[in-house]
Amino acid sequence: MDVSFLGGPGPQRGVGVVAPFDFALDRELWRWVPDDVSLRLTRTPYVPVEVSLDLARLVSEHETLTDAVRALSASEPEVVAYACASGSFVAGLAGERAMCAAMTRAGEVASVTTSGALLEALTELGARRIALVTPYTESVTRALEDYLREAGAAVTGRAFLGLTRHIWKVPYRDVVDMARRAVRGAADALFISCTNLATYDAIPQLEAELRMPVLSANQVTMWAALRRIGAEAVGPYQALLMNGAAEPAPGAAQATPGVAQAAPDPQEGVT
Repeated sequence: MDVSFLGGPGPQRGVGVVAPFDFALDRELWRWVPDDVSLRLTRTPYVPVEVSLDLARLVSEHETLTDAVRALSASEPEVVAYACASGSFVAGLAGERAMCAAMTRAGEVASVTTSGALLEALTELGARRIALVTPYTESVTRALEDYLREAGAAVTGRAFLGLTRHIWKVPYRDVVDMARRAVRGAADALFISCTNLATYDAIPQLEAELRMPVLSANQVTMWAALRRIGAEAVGPYQALLMNGAAEPAPGAAQATPGVAQAAPDPQEGVT
């Protein structure tokens, strides 16, 4: 069959993604991406450290991010996303802002991180009280709670697995079970952390069952990155994606979105 008359593939807009070296869910990221957008992924260098606060700091060093973004720049992405929740919340709000600034300088394009995208999503939904699900250890989970409280959100419940490796192997049933345990008090939204935790198919079920918006690390990362270029993330029955049309958000990656203030109301979850 002669395909030369077709003129070649249609134009593709590019979204650059920097992921930690152990990221294993490339296909999940693609599920949120429309047909006219291509992801260009790269990994941070390998380090022999299990999932922990130490690893989060290592994979988010500015030199590491700068090198990764410069490598991505050859493919001319319109936006660059750092797809790592713990790496982008481990140093708090100021650390997340500094990461975005470093990536923007390196690539000369807009940038976003998973944790910055989370705050944008909470603002978009008007969510103040957040239930948390994580695959992390307690210390990493508490660092996420600290990040949210610094942003003015109240953590109402949590559940975590205590894993230090192989997070991408966690089945949906475990994610769903944790979500049910985390929603112990009044919450405006549930957040499922870690870009290495599969969530795409679990979100609609949980939203229907829990009757609240359910956010996940990969979902908010893709939503925010695509929003920067005026594109819409693709996902059935996901409240965040149905909340309104995509709008470019120039400069939003350098500013911390203003999550509505609420007094912290911590409630311990279970492992």
